[in-house]
Amino acid sequence: MLRRRRIFVGLIAATLCLGINALPPAHAAGEELPSRLSDKAFWQLVSDLSEAGGSFRSENFLSNENAFQTVIPDLKATLPAAGVYLGVGPEQNFTYIVALRPKLAFVVDIRRGNLLEQLLYKAFVELSSTRAEFLSRLFARKRPSDLAATAPVDTLFSAFATAAPSEELFKENFQAAKDKLVKDHKFALSDDDLKGMEFVYSAFFRGGPDLNYSYSPNGASGFAGGGFPSYMELMIETDGQGEHRSYLASEENFRILREYERNNAIVPVVGDFGGEKALRAVGDYLRQHNATVTAFYTSNVEQYLFQEAYAWRRFLQNVATLPIDSKSTFIRSISNRGFPFSQFRRISPGARASTALCPIADVIKSFNAGQIHRYEDIVAMSK
Repeated sequence: MLRRRRIFVGLIAATLCLGINALPPAHAAGEELPSRLSDKAFWQLVSDLSEAGGSFRSENFLSNENAFQTVIPDLKATLPAAGVYLGVGPEQNFTYIVALRPKLAFVVDIRRGNLLEQLLYKAFVELSSTRAEFLSRLFARKRPSDLAATAPVDTLFSAFATAAPSEELFKENFQAAKDKLVKDHKFALSDDDLKGMEFVYSAFFRGGPDLNYSYSPNGASGFAGGGFPSYMELMIETDGQGEHRSYLASEENFRILREYERNNAIVPVVGDFGGEKALRAVGDYLRQHNATVTAFYTSNVEQYLFQEAYAWRRFLQNVATLPIDSKSTFIRSISNRGFPFSQFRRISPGARASTALCPIADVIKSFNAGQIHRYEDIVAMSK
């Protein structure tokens, strides 16, 4: 027992000492990173990389970050295409993926419900040739007959906001999604998974374009509580410079996303950022395929990790094992409540949070130097 304890302590010490210079090279010998995965390879990755599911304080059917597009111009100007994107949460990842054009993307979230939501999106995106077809499926509402394919995104959503939800379409669309995933792709979804996916879909059916972060599956409150932006409001947001960049902003953006989904190039993973497996397993896969993480969208997960004694340390230890370079960038959401507005260059009027960037290597270097102790230390490094 004493020997085992000494080995464990030694492993912890070695992990704490791990720094950027100690990482395996991002381009070690190995296979080329694929931009298209077979159905079998995709599901194998989903299964092999995932941990046991955990829970969060809300369902997170939808993002609540209406300023998330403001960093896209800087990201496009500084990050190379064809890298690897890591993210967390639901639909905001699609907008970042469409803008950054990675070769492969991984969406890592502690909730299995998020994996099921990603798969529901995947089915509906693959089944839809246009944005209007997709929204008709997502919200189970008949497409307005006079809606042009080239309609601006605000016109598109306004049209569906006045369309009535259809129970018949809900059943038809969900069956089509199940057939796409289980019969066509042959993904091994359990009965519980399918029930969980139907639960997710019911939120979109009931909420429609007005669905927001505060939606309660139990029917409490409505879709406008808490001052959170609706699905429509998030999709018609701009990058702060007047350009609409959401994944539904144009037919071209949607076509790009559809190609990713048809290529199985967006891989949902169940994983705790501070857990023992998921992030490290993703890193192992990327090193085996000569790949580098170019962008890692963490939303505001770090804020919650710092509320636990060791979770944030485990997270940064996990990040230190990822293959990165000097351009690899954290994208994080930081609440405008409690932090000085002047710290950030990108403040949207009325935004609940600011979206900020930070080199991943700088964070790991500071962590290894013992300079990170509080969430505020992370915030101070974000610009």
